[in-house]
Amino acid sequence: MRAPVSWLRELVGEDALPATTTGSEIAAALVKVGLEEEGLHGGDITGPLVVGRVLGYTDEPQKNGKTIRWCTVDVGEHGQMVTEGKHQEIVCGAHNFAVGDLVVVVLPGATLPGGFRISARKTYGHVSNGMMCAVDELGLGEDHSGIIVLGNHLADDPERLARAVPGADAIELLGLGDEVVEVNITPDRGYAFSLRGIARDLALSLGVPFTDPAVEPSRTAPAPDDQGYAVRLRDDAPLHGRAGCDRYVARTVRGVDVHATTPSWMATRLTQLGMRPISLTVDVTNYVMLLLGQPLHAFDLDRLSGSIEVRRARAGERLTTLDGVERVLDPEDLLITDGGTTPLVIAGVMGGEDCEVTDSTTDVLVEAAHFDPVTVARSARRHRLPSEAAKRFERGVDPALAGAAAELAVRLLVELGGGTADGGVTDVGEITLPEPFGFDVTLPTRLVGLTFERAEVLRTLAEIGCEVEELDGDEVRVTPPSWRADLRTGPDLVEEVARVRGFAQIPSVLPQAPGGHGLTAAQRARRLVTSTLAQQGLVEVLSNPFVAEGRFDDLRYAADDERRRTVRLANPINDEQPLMRTSVLDTLLDVLRRNVSRGARDVSVYELGLVTRSDGQGRQAPVAPLGTRPDDATLDRIREAVPAQPWHAAIALCGDATPAGPWGPARPVQASDAVAVALGVATALGVTLRVEQDDVAPWHPGRCARLVLADGTTVGHAGELHPKVVAALELPERTCAAELDLDVLVGAATGHVAEARKLSTYPVAHSDVALVVEESVPAARVEQALREGAGDELESVALFDVFRSDQLGPGRRSLAYRLTFRAPDRTLTTAEVSGLRDQATAAAAAATGATQRGA
Repeated sequence: MRAPVSWLRELVGEDALPATTTGSEIAAALVKVGLEEEGLHGGDITGPLVVGRVLGYTDEPQKNGKTIRWCTVDVGEHGQMVTEGKHQEIVCGAHNFAVGDLVVVVLPGATLPGGFRISARKTYGHVSNGMMCAVDELGLGEDHSGIIVLGNHLADDPERLARAVPGADAIELLGLGDEVVEVNITPDRGYAFSLRGIARDLALSLGVPFTDPAVEPSRTAPAPDDQGYAVRLRDDAPLHGRAGCDRYVARTVRGVDVHATTPSWMATRLTQLGMRPISLTVDVTNYVMLLLGQPLHAFDLDRLSGSIEVRRARAGERLTTLDGVERVLDPEDLLITDGGTTPLVIAGVMGGEDCEVTDSTTDVLVEAAHFDPVTVARSARRHRLPSEAAKRFERGVDPALAGAAAELAVRLLVELGGGTADGGVTDVGEITLPEPFGFDVTLPTRLVGLTFERAEVLRTLAEIGCEVEELDGDEVRVTPPSWRADLRTGPDLVEEVARVRGFAQIPSVLPQAPGGHGLTAAQRARRLVTSTLAQQGLVEVLSNPFVAEGRFDDLRYAADDERRRTVRLANPINDEQPLMRTSVLDTLLDVLRRNVSRGARDVSVYELGLVTRSDGQGRQAPVAPLGTRPDDATLDRIREAVPAQPWHAAIALCGDATPAGPWGPARPVQASDAVAVALGVATALGVTLRVEQDDVAPWHPGRCARLVLADGTTVGHAGELHPKVVAALELPERTCAAELDLDVLVGAATGHVAEARKLSTYPVAHSDVALVVEESVPAARVEQALREGAGDELESVALFDVFRSDQLGPGRRSLAYRLTFRAPDRTLTTAEVSGLRDQATAAAAAATGATQRGA
């Protein structure tokens, strides 16, 4: 929102803003009370820019078909400085002036907007000592059809026209030295989308009284009666329980001269605020909107049937708006209709072509209404119409302002357009004003960190327009003003008190964190997992947990696989990925492929994240009412409807595990590498996992390991991915991966207290044993049996050889293990070691049918 300094001076007073006050100083004052400075405009023209009188000219046709005028112009005393007493000689391409006209002349040495520096230069065979200016060249508008003729431009301002004599300063005459402050209006400060609102905050910042420009029109406006234009408010489908229109004011002005010229002072101010002057009727409504913040609309009364109805759109209705676009209306759109049948306006957004004021209009119906912010915002976005009216309505317009705005617009149409106001006044509807609430005057001191005395708090509340009723003790009852619907609670008022004092005075204090319990056991365990994976050389990545419909087919999940049961998003970020992942590998493998496609060859990545597991029940969570905390029963139903979301950790490996070098050739990544990384994670948590062979997607059926706890609970899988999965996802050959259920693994780690084992200083004793078993017997099962049979003196078991031969028979293999024994209190004898080995062998034989090789 832009605010000319001269206009602010009128609203705040010359005593508060003397002529020497700069735009920078005003911007600083507004920043003090929370209005962010967006920029400063204007004030960038430097003279000499003067009034000149055309003494004569010669039309000179050119070879290019253009006719220029070689003019002699009287610029007063400035002529003596530039051309040694001669009148100025200027080349001009415009033809809309005559001998004797007063024009605006920029002389050599001046600078126009945009840094355009003027100098004497030769053109069309003459040396032109300056330039006669058009409207757009001075930043007063966009018109370039001819130069400014001051007799026309200032026709409505005789006082200024009388000061337009040759040599007079045109910068001061036309207000071109006026700076314009631009501020950024946040959504909660809709009142500041007007000169009224900005001036109020400026007065607050400067500590001076503020005279509301809406007070006088509101006080003198005629009372509503039943003689005004007929208006009906009907809203059969209000949004969030609020009517689309709760107040509608209509006033009639007859005999308006729509061809009357918009006064230069009004056109200048519209231009300064970024709006293009169009016609008197439109300019008046825009001027009132910019001043007060209340959008208006003007109808051609003769094109209406006799009544207006405000209602929601019906299915199939269409409206051609003022921008010439035919729009299909939505049932949520609020419309201003002619008699309830023909749509005229999308309420609060833009009018239609059927009711606009034209060159033949004489009688005008002025509308000033209050529309629901949500309704207007949705319509503006639905139709992509971010109009000036919509910007204000969606931020909240003062509902008590409509009568004053309509009265001011009627006065201007009568004064400037020669119209006559009808006596009838329409004012229908019932507005909802902000509700009073209790407020503790000590709250600003407690929340802000500064001391605010009671008198200052009450004074500030009164200055921002609140009504304050004294109660017992520190409590008061506060009724916010009609233009501040955002003030609903005590903290809202605290912000107001703080900003009037000045946000810059609030000290920066680092808050002290209260004592707590630190991280939970699960959080510490997940951090340990992250550190362990990073220490093993993997890089952590983050992927979005959304997958496409065909991802589960790419991973070869069976039709009845529980990992196919997931949650579909109602409003996905990407329409091609509407499902939540059920495995971290669903999305981690995309990261691996992306890195490989960008030139990486050896990639080792991991991710910790949530997965979504649906039970297929499809429970619907209840929608709790706004403004209050849901009861316990509602919260329980909401929690029950949320699907399970366990923590998982996944890794993906490709390329070489060991690079080539002097030590030998490179070693490609193998399934065992993925298993080793997974086992390393479990070891870091103090959990022992058993490795068993398995056949589960998306892993290779012969290179897939199932990782289980001692009680048989599956923690996850690791190994090499299935070749068809690798092909479907465009991954490198022999890509390996693993995924662990961290909730299960962490639960096992935190479910028991690990006891430190006392270190023994006695020597170890090794004993090897080779056991022949069926191919179907997992090596891990044999190892488990050896551990169980060997007793407490067994320190470790390691598989160091797998042997197959015809001598062992088909379908059989030999597994060689090295058993390491150590006693905590003595050196074991050979007989004791042999006995322990035999116990272990016997246990393995009983559990797996193993026989000792060579026995």
